[in-house]
Amino acid sequence: MKASEIRELEADKIKDKLAELKKQLFNLRFQNDVGQLENTATLSNVKKDIARLYTISKEMNVNIS
Repeated sequence: MKASEIRELEADKIKDKLAELKKQLFNLRFQNDVGQLENTATLSNVKKDIARLYTISKEMNVNIS
């Protein structure tokens, strides 16, 4: 997800996207521990997307936590 795409979202959509990404990260970590995850790069991509959401929400003065 690009920063420009995040900036176009509304505050409640950002919260929803953050919750979705956190669930995805949990599932990916579980798959990685079990050994089912084939592409481990998706873990870092999801983490970076979560960080982007937090950063841009701070820029927009939106409390999403």
